[in-house]
Amino acid sequence: MTALQAPHTVTSTGLSIVEQDMRHVDLVIAKRLDSGVPLVGSVSQYIIAAGGKRLRPSLLLLCCGALGYAGEQRFNMAAVVEFIHTATLLHDDVVDDSDLRRGHPTANARFGNPASVLVGDFLYSRAFQMMVDADSMRIMQILADATNVIAEGEVLQLMNMHNAALDEAGYLQVIRSKTAKLFEASARVGAILAGANTELEQACADYGQALGTAFQVIDDVLDYAGDAAVMGKNLGDDLREGKSTLPLIAAMQRGTPAQRDLIRGAIETGDVAALAEVVSIVKTTGALDVARAAAHEEALRAIDAAGRLPAGPHTSCLIQLATQLLERNH
Repeated sequence: MTALQAPHTVTSTGLSIVEQDMRHVDLVIAKRLDSGVPLVGSVSQYIIAAGGKRLRPSLLLLCCGALGYAGEQRFNMAAVVEFIHTATLLHDDVVDDSDLRRGHPTANARFGNPASVLVGDFLYSRAFQMMVDADSMRIMQILADATNVIAEGEVLQLMNMHNAALDEAGYLQVIRSKTAKLFEASARVGAILAGANTELEQACADYGQALGTAFQVIDDVLDYAGDAAVMGKNLGDDLREGKSTLPLIAAMQRGTPAQRDLIRGAIETGDVAALAEVVSIVKTTGALDVARAAAHEEALRAIDAAGRLPAGPHTSCLIQLATQLLERNH
């Protein structure tokens, strides 16, 4: 098994309908990772082969299928969004000083920070080279704007590190920029490739944004309620990095003054010495239920958006995906 033939997780998330398409996407990825600089290929293949849910390219393929587009360009654009996502992962792990992702050492832990940053830059630039192949200024605009918003979201998150005063609105602003924007763009590009009208394109975009928001909220829930072995990352990483996520925000709103002070101090210092106590507060105050309810509302919004698309197996899969998202444990 080569590095780029790592098992997909599309079947486990109900995405078997695009499994064959994803194999074509893998071929595009392998071809476009080719570089005369060996380290570029080594780092790129390392992080892509680590697996992942491949939700963003799968989402693009599902929207193409729902709207009747079967052209080859869907494979190219799916690879583009995976490259953009992978570039953000490389940069994120450097910024967050992470050492574990998907159960494996991060690329920066394996190859060092300079290589991770520079290969991330390579993937961004390669993605933009590939966008030209679509011969669509609209697609280039959507993906260029999305990449810019993601970068702004990363900076906004950096500015909010160790900010215990962050409220739910500020939190949602970060995740809708940093995470949900690429989901939204992936779905919208699928609609554009299919030549969809304005209403259908907006339905796809709404679906992507809602799904991406729900995905990130659940991800933040799992940082306090998940299993490190299943998740493939260290529990408490968000607290260690000083991230004020929805479970912590809700816990501070619902907890006693002493509990609020403890969580506030942990966020402001990034000290995980009290992690067990923080997790206990998050659970006993019902903060996880608050966060899950917020994710549920976003999932319902995604299902509603999918209901505006033509009925068919791909649309059914979009609805199923939003439903299953609430049950994820990694």
